[in-house]
Amino acid sequence: MAVLIEDYAFLSDLSTGVLVSRHGSIDWLCFPRFDSEAVFASLLGTEEHGRWLLAPADADARVVSRRYLKSTLVLETIWEAGSGQIRVIDFMPVGRGLSSLLRRVSGIGGRVRVRQELRIRPRYGAALPWVSRGRENTSAGSEEVLLAMAGPDAWAMRGGRLPEAEGDRHIGEFAVSADEHLDFELTWFPSYRKAPPRLDFDMNLQETADYWAEWGGHCRSEGVHGDSVQRSLLVLRALTNFETGGIIAAPTTSLPEDFGGSRNWDYRYCWLRDAALTLESMLTHGYETEALKWRNWLLRALAGDPEDIQIMYGIAGERDLPEKVLPHLPGYEGASPVRIGNAAVSQYQADVIGEVMVALEKLRLAGGKEDTFSWTLQRTLLEFVEKHYHDKDCGLWEVRGPVRYFTHSRLMMWVAFDCGIRAVRDHGLPGPIEHWVDLRERLRLEILDRGFDRKLNSFTQTYGRSDMDAALLALPQVGFLPYDDERMLGTVAQLEAELLTESGLLLRYQTDTGVDGLAPGENPFLACSFWLVEQYAHSGRRKEAGVLMSKLVGIANDLGLLSEEFDPTTKRMAGNFPQAFSHLALVRAADAVHGVDKLSLAATSPSHAK
Repeated sequence: MAVLIEDYAFLSDLSTGVLVSRHGSIDWLCFPRFDSEAVFASLLGTEEHGRWLLAPADADARVVSRRYLKSTLVLETIWEAGSGQIRVIDFMPVGRGLSSLLRRVSGIGGRVRVRQELRIRPRYGAALPWVSRGRENTSAGSEEVLLAMAGPDAWAMRGGRLPEAEGDRHIGEFAVSADEHLDFELTWFPSYRKAPPRLDFDMNLQETADYWAEWGGHCRSEGVHGDSVQRSLLVLRALTNFETGGIIAAPTTSLPEDFGGSRNWDYRYCWLRDAALTLESMLTHGYETEALKWRNWLLRALAGDPEDIQIMYGIAGERDLPEKVLPHLPGYEGASPVRIGNAAVSQYQADVIGEVMVALEKLRLAGGKEDTFSWTLQRTLLEFVEKHYHDKDCGLWEVRGPVRYFTHSRLMMWVAFDCGIRAVRDHGLPGPIEHWVDLRERLRLEILDRGFDRKLNSFTQTYGRSDMDAALLALPQVGFLPYDDERMLGTVAQLEAELLTESGLLLRYQTDTGVDGLAPGENPFLACSFWLVEQYAHSGRRKEAGVLMSKLVGIANDLGLLSEEFDPTTKRMAGNFPQAFSHLALVRAADAVHGVDKLSLAATSPSHAK
């Protein structure tokens, strides 16, 4: 059976990341970037598809504790094997340009035999590299090194007891007693260069711990969920590229939304929507520098003809993200196909520009200054929205069925013009404010007329249909209606009637309506339930908000990490992991529950719908 998704830890060097299982196996690693080809891909297959195991050889060994060192992404695992104990430290040095993974095994008590297995499998587990063993001179003398090479990529493994070749893998065992330790390092580098020198373990451990602790220490968090907020913000930072400022949705691909099903997508790219929402959460908690860096990423990514605007980009702003299937990988628990790339890149999703405009408006409210380029771009984005005013779209959930008029999409078009109006009115930027006011008013009247079902006393997912959509919870979040407006309360009642599961968690929408063009079936989407917390907190249902918030925070694993969805029947996480959307929604919900003063559009909007 595959390792449970919630049994993984996540490490990052702000360029790529790894998933480390509770069993001591690194089962997912893409070198050198999040969206590079995986060299360890057993997460989506078997051990044959690549992994690095470092754990006690005793089959009865157990993990006594597992944690991140306080406010960091340095992982400590304590194992007990027979009468002995060992500690394993795993981390990735931050911001080096060349990615490395470091692991230390230390004896705590007794004597423990440790097993190591290395299977380097480039091209998502499809290829075998050429591996050689050699020696290199260091300040400590001559040391062994394993060198693996495949095309443009190479890897160097160094350590005190390197594993030996056995068939197409490398395995070995060694013993560790109290007060002894062995260090190991796996480094990626371009195959046309020499291997970089071995890193000083202790120095890099200290620098990495200091980096994360300092970054997390700036977090403005409070209340009973303060630790969860801080961990979520650390995850969001860990999903951000330190050079480009691009923010990915998740470090994995094809972890299933429905176990055994085909809803398996590649999330290792930068969605404008997800990144914009991430920046809103960071701004609320004091991270203006990161917001400015993302804005600069945005300016580069969107540069060019406005008609070429996409909903997502590569980490450095790449545009070509073709979707294809990897038939050699069976998928997590047989969920196939395994996909890389994402065909949604070519979709028109009318809400995205509104999300971006909200983030940039909140950056202005936080004191961020516009330059000529950034404001010119925003005016161009509003021209794009106007040009596509009458176009149907694929919606927030990237449906692969027929395009429609999604109420949420039309709402976010309204928001886009609302933010443009604010920029002129409140910040003195130049723009055709009267024209934008007219467009905003037309959209307001349209949404109230066509997006609201008077028989249901509820807004609906699309114009002309009665289906519900959790995305409608955005209506008060962006200032279109007050949270306690009767029409909003009616919408919440209808969402509870149709989408709230027996577990108390909210579905995105009913997949059996065929709206998304896929076979029905998925689990509750965690971000939607966090949105419901926010709605409860702002509409006088604070006790229910607190109960639901506690339930959702309790879903996080022992390290505070959340996936995209949760299966309430089996009580298992589902979907890509860790998921930025879930963590940013947690931050918003916690702020609502604890009354954190936010840069809120809803609080200042002069244009609540009448």
